[in-house]
Amino acid sequence: MGKALEGIRVLDFTQYEAGPSSTQMLAWLGAEVIKIEAPAGEPGRTALSDKRGEDAWFFLLLNSNKKGVTLNLKSDRGCDMFRELAKTADVVVENLGPGALERLGLGWDVLSTLNPRLILASVKGFGSSGPYADYKSFEWIAQAMAGAMSMTGHPDGPPTKAIGGLADTGAGLHTAIGILAAIIQRQATGVGQRVEVAQQDAVVNLLRIHLRDTYSTGKAAPRQGNRSAAAAPSNLYRCRPFGPNDYVFIHCATAEMWKTLCDFCGRPDLGADPRYGDRRDRVAIIDEIDAMIEAWTEKRTKFEVMEILAGAGVPCGAVLDSGEVLANEHLRQRGFIVDLEHPTRGKFPMPGNPVRMSDSPTDLVRAPLLGEHNGEVWGKLLGFGAADLDTLRRDGVI
Repeated sequence: MGKALEGIRVLDFTQYEAGPSSTQMLAWLGAEVIKIEAPAGEPGRTALSDKRGEDAWFFLLLNSNKKGVTLNLKSDRGCDMFRELAKTADVVVENLGPGALERLGLGWDVLSTLNPRLILASVKGFGSSGPYADYKSFEWIAQAMAGAMSMTGHPDGPPTKAIGGLADTGAGLHTAIGILAAIIQRQATGVGQRVEVAQQDAVVNLLRIHLRDTYSTGKAAPRQGNRSAAAAPSNLYRCRPFGPNDYVFIHCATAEMWKTLCDFCGRPDLGADPRYGDRRDRVAIIDEIDAMIEAWTEKRTKFEVMEILAGAGVPCGAVLDSGEVLANEHLRQRGFIVDLEHPTRGKFPMPGNPVRMSDSPTDLVRAPLLGEHNGEVWGKLLGFGAADLDTLRRDGVI
């Protein structure tokens, strides 16, 4: 069966998370993604490894389904090879520092002249315009600058980072959307274009509904911990045996859910009280509600609570730790967590593609070893033979 992006060639000139998460999604969808690394390997492969000489888990989790080649872009020959490769490509994706691509002589003005159909996608911290355009960024910087930290944490505590990749993978997925749109538009126009996503913009987009407090009150949105200012109950509740992650999250959005929860907690009278039929009205007695619920959940494990409540139609989720996620029966039965074999790391569980398509299933393939596909790519696309490759290696070009 063919893949959705079969026939699309992507040159992956990215590092760390924001760029690789975008190109990994394109690879999962069937594009031929060629990851280009310096001969020493991208920083995410080497510097972030827990074992010297081993590919980092960080790298393996972000670069599945890609081909891997090495190329020294600090050499004239390396830049020439990249320009030749760009002539064969549909998309180039980069998340280098501000102006880095241009300093290499590989900016949009050069690449679009070489290949008018090319799409150049860039992931930046703050974009290529505006007062912050020259500033570098990482995940936590963008979270701070987008307002996410100011809304995360408890009211009596400091701003707190969110552990999810709001800025990195968030920007990467936004970039993938832009690339797909550019590919569709190219079908009509015949020419490529630039796609740019700023991490700051992406995070603001992800938290846009949480700006509503500012619209309503004119004040900054407050930190609320695990509670909601607009709904109750909506919180974490302790469970047996009271370990660090023995909690469930319960969120009642409708009157029916609320009544069902109260029945289980032994308070049908509260569930039938018309004064608290609306989730916003229940915020006024949230302390009483939380105490009632936790008195019930503390007698059960998080999985028992989830089975009872979720099975009865009350939204409820156990707090799974990272090991529980990788072993989760539901995720494994759905084929989202699969086991891959790595030449040196051995067998390991890998989260797959969260996007499912009936006519284009994803076949998960481990991330490439450093330069694993040098012979295939440089030989097939640029016509280099074994002797040429030996020369390029000796000269430090690949």
